[in-house]
Amino acid sequence: MSTNTTNTSTSSHQVVENAYFNSNPPPKALPQHVAAAESFIRQHAAANRRVVLVTSGGTTVPLEKQTVRFIDNFSAGTRGATSAEYFLESGYAVIFMHRQFSLLPYSRHYSHSTDCFLDFLHENPDGSVVANPTHQDKMLRVLRKYNAAKNQNCLLMIPFVTITDYLHELRAVAQLMRPLGPNGLLYLAAAVSDFFVPEDRMSEHKIQSTDATDLLKQQQGPTTITKEPREPEEETFDNFDSSPSVPRSKRLIVDLDPVPKFLKNLVDGWAPEGMIVSFKLETDPKILVHKAKYSLERYQHHLVIGNLLSTRKWEVVFVAPGHSDKWIRVPFSRRKKTLSGVEELVGAADRGAHEKNEPLDPSMLPEGEPEMEIESLIIPAVEELHSKHIESAAAKNTSKLA
Repeated sequence: MSTNTTNTSTSSHQVVENAYFNSNPPPKALPQHVAAAESFIRQHAAANRRVVLVTSGGTTVPLEKQTVRFIDNFSAGTRGATSAEYFLESGYAVIFMHRQFSLLPYSRHYSHSTDCFLDFLHENPDGSVVANPTHQDKMLRVLRKYNAAKNQNCLLMIPFVTITDYLHELRAVAQLMRPLGPNGLLYLAAAVSDFFVPEDRMSEHKIQSTDATDLLKQQQGPTTITKEPREPEEETFDNFDSSPSVPRSKRLIVDLDPVPKFLKNLVDGWAPEGMIVSFKLETDPKILVHKAKYSLERYQHHLVIGNLLSTRKWEVVFVAPGHSDKWIRVPFSRRKKTLSGVEELVGAADRGAHEKNEPLDPSMLPEGEPEMEIESLIIPAVEELHSKHIESAAAKNTSKLA
């Protein structure tokens, strides 16, 4: 690529960045989060410790400025929260940028719907509350790990809610990580919204579902949310309407813009020396690797971790420049049952997929979740690539000085 083309591309990305951040205000807590992250990074940079920014959970898309309604996704933050724990065990300091109220490192073990925190507690005859004896060993292990991370100040939590919150926080923290150089790692596991309602087209107040306030309305300018003309007495929403079709006059029409893709800005400007890992979630196994490679080529970062919605807890694929595609899977021995009930078939789908270097067949997987967390395999593999990234950067610096 010529220098002129490169400069034009860089300029274009910068224009889009400026336009977005200037027109979509930052979260009110951003200054406090920046101060906390700056102190955290400075401490661990002085100790020559690797620092990873883990993003986790989904981002919301508000439909009103005073938000009542919003668009969301299913992410609970399991991948990010679990990964953060394994990064801490590997000696990293972790900035955990998470969707507010999503799963958190360590407390995630007791906040899932299948692991209600109260089930782990027991009332003694004297009325005191203690850990249930059958769970004490596990609770003690988790508590010790949490206390170790807290006492060493190796875990910093930063919450976000909306897509705009997320992007402001990401840019700010990534730029703070520049002094870390290649010791910085950005592990982007958050489920980021692809579309949003621009601030200047957003309704100020709650969108009304009836025409009861029409006479009170004042001209408020353009909005992304419109309704078709209707009879004055007609309700906009009627959940009990038994008619087979909904009249257009009852529909809420939402006009969304695409969220700008800032991964290239991250690679080129926000954290140019850090290692950047993104995730690609798909539902169609035929396009997973293709989409991961497309993302890698488009943004020129260091690793795309591809996963399918149906098998994401059983396998992922690493797509990295200069490396063959690498499938990481829960071992056969950690799968105890199959849908057929025939023990000889445990891992059969895995063996066939391994030979063909393709995704697992979800129908051949055991019911429920695997015995081991796949993040326990993902993080050591990421750490290995990060070590190579650091070594490569050191070699380049040595070459420049020679």
